[in-house]
Amino acid sequence: MAEVRTSSSREPSLGKNPTVSSLILSSLAGGEKHGYALVKDVEAFAGVRVPPGTLYEALERLQGAGLIEALDSDDRRRPYRLTAVGAEALAEHLKTQRQIVRTGLQRLRVGWSLTPNGELA
Repeated sequence: MAEVRTSSSREPSLGKNPTVSSLILSSLAGGEKHGYALVKDVEAFAGVRVPPGTLYEALERLQGAGLIEALDSDDRRRPYRLTAVGAEALAEHLKTQRQIVRTGLQRLRVGWSLTPNGELA
């Protein structure tokens, strides 16, 4: 059984807002991006708009944790890329989330008549 990890754990934490962190890390798993490109990519694959203040706060936190790194740029847009530590942290987070989703859907099917395509009957 997985245990709830705190920021004092050996493994890097996705921080106080793991949803935003996982969206950013998932976007960067597809390649380096600057802030606006991250916002547009997250909107495209998740249907979520990350406000600029939230984005840049998360980028700073993820960079400080060693999960991403800022790259040099010739213009004012600063690209970021996922680090190996960030890829490991994202994979672990997504593995845990997959188990949560699987359990939630199974319980909804039993107690709430969830159809096979994930809708309530």
